[in-house]
Amino acid sequence: MIRSMYSGISGLKNFQTKLDVIGNNIANVNTYGFKKGRTVFKDLYSQTVAGATAPGDTRGGVNPKQVGLGSQISTIDTIHSAGSTQFTGNTLDLAIEGDGFFLVGDGDNEFYTRAGVFYLDQDGAIVDGDGRYLSGDAIIIPPDATSLSIGQNGQVAYVLAGTLTDGPVINLYKFNNPGGLEKAGGNLYRESPNSGDPNEGAPGGANGHGVIKSGSLEMSNVDLSEEFTEMIVAQRGFQANTRIITTSDEILQELVNLKR
Repeated sequence: MIRSMYSGISGLKNFQTKLDVIGNNIANVNTYGFKKGRTVFKDLYSQTVAGATAPGDTRGGVNPKQVGLGSQISTIDTIHSAGSTQFTGNTLDLAIEGDGFFLVGDGDNEFYTRAGVFYLDQDGAIVDGDGRYLSGDAIIIPPDATSLSIGQNGQVAYVLAGTLTDGPVINLYKFNNPGGLEKAGGNLYRESPNSGDPNEGAPGGANGHGVIKSGSLEMSNVDLSEEFTEMIVAQRGFQANTRIITTSDEILQELVNLKR
């Protein structure tokens, strides 16, 4: 009975974690560039009551007899599938169609993001909402420039003194394992020992980087119908594990009452 109670406790902890992940997904359903999380379970250790035996001359083989001891968290994945694109008409709203991340930095720290909400500061530099420079270095737009545009290949262009001028090229960064990136908050990721090194390349180039869509933003890839379904499953799983604990407690109570 004690063993089954601890199995139930492990299930409670795991389903609580699953509900935490689901709650975070739902909270970020309208967060630009957000990538949903997914909780994966695996079984815990199994106690071997009797081992397997091989077939003999007069008797066939016997399978092992094992009792599982509960479950545990296998992984909490970040699903990097693309979200839908929302048109905004704002030139500095940038969406990535395909693979890749924007690089933003403040000189000391560099981060990667899919949320392409950018602005111009008073010096004409393209920055995110927290003042980090796009591409890590300041991309300066002259204050008297007009008709700012950003092409699918990341080429910044503007009209200066009546002349169309090409600015620098807003490169993208790919990772061999984007699921290995570490979330840093604020729609930002940082590379980790398992993400691989960033592969820099021009948007739409030969290395498979995505293209940039100016005037649009990538929405969250959270599917509310899927999250609500998973929430119901997690809730019922949580309830079932509480039933394991209460049932085991009732049986233990009966055993204690045998002495009377």
